Amino acid sequence: MSLLWSVALFLAVIKDFVSSNSEPKPTWPNRRIPIVLPETVMTMRKAHFEAQPTLHVASSCGPDCHKYSKHPSYEELKEYLSYETLYDNGSRTDTKIGIYGTNLGNWETSKVTNGKSRIRRQIYGYDSRFSIYGKDFLLKYPFSTSVKLSTGCTGTLVGEYHVLTAAHCIHDGKSYVKGAQRLKVGFLKTKQKDNGKISNQTNSLIPEKMKFQWMRVKRTHVPKGWIKGNANEIGMDYDYALLELKKPHKRQYMKIGVSPSAKQLPGGRIHFSGYDNDRRGTLVYRFCAVKDETFDLLYQQCDAQPGASGSGVYVRMWKSQNRKWERKIIGIFSGHQWVDHHGIPEDFNVAVRITPLKYAQICYWIKGNYIDCREG
Repeated sequence: MSLLWSVALFLAVIKDFVSSNSEPKPTWPNRRIPIVLPETVMTMRKAHFEAQPTLHVASSCGPDCHKYSKHPSYEELKEYLSYETLYDNGSRTDTKIGIYGTNLGNWETSKVTNGKSRIRRQIYGYDSRFSIYGKDFLLKYPFSTSVKLSTGCTGTLVGEYHVLTAAHCIHDGKSYVKGAQRLKVGFLKTKQKDNGKISNQTNSLIPEKMKFQWMRVKRTHVPKGWIKGNANEIGMDYDYALLELKKPHKRQYMKIGVSPSAKQLPGGRIHFSGYDNDRRGTLVYRFCAVKDETFDLLYQQCDAQPGASGSGVYVRMWKSQNRKWERKIIGIFSGHQWVDHHGIPEDFNVAVRITPLKYAQICYWIKGNYIDCREG
């Protein structure tokens, strides 16, 4: 039944994506992206790997706090977007960046000031997640872009060598987590039988046996906004990291894009797949409505469990220039964030939005130049 349910729900989602002739197509906006360039690179002492992997983030700042907080200055933005690079031999570098081609005043006025009511949830009422079974789904786009990190989180393929994930999956804000030095990325593949033949039970109700094929990470980039601000309201805005693999993964990857406002999202919904800990070894897909937003964060109702942190949040919209539908990663699922709201702890499911500046930074990490990163 699980396979039939997955197929039925998948077809329902595909149908939901198709716009009728009477409705305008949700279109990716055309926007010019600012430039984020490295200016100075300094060698640091070798990293310590002392932190325990954590699958959630704590913060004292909720949606209202973020909406009305003072916007960072130009110098503060440069500090937050500077980044630390960890190499597989334990060495580190500290890179200071410059920001060009943006009007900070206009950017500041684009902060979200009015949001919808938020809702507390981890699993809310009926569990709306569904597991993906069968190689015809797991090994096909977009589900094939989801990968598992050896530290327990999820990541998404965003380049030939690159995986986007949450910063807290490899760094707790003070130290790298145990296992980050020998970090590996797992790709689901069909498990071979004893005779060496691959199972081909695409029409069977029995899920095919899958296994992870692991690949080593060459280096990681973590923004200073996470490392310096993890203990305050700034850190959660920068809970993202990029991993570079030692060799190409040879799979189709998903492009990153600047996050539209919640009102511009198709049906007001987002989608993501991850390796939730309560369904070990199984890829779990979900979609849900965005209920609140700030300039840097999306607050949503998606059912999720630890392990899904780091999943790429994506939507599918019309690309006018290419005249085709295109999925893009617009955020990173950070997880369940506990907020002290008037002395009462509240639990929110939060995704970090890819803003124009974050897009410029992540794109530069992937491409190695800013020329290919001017349109998001």
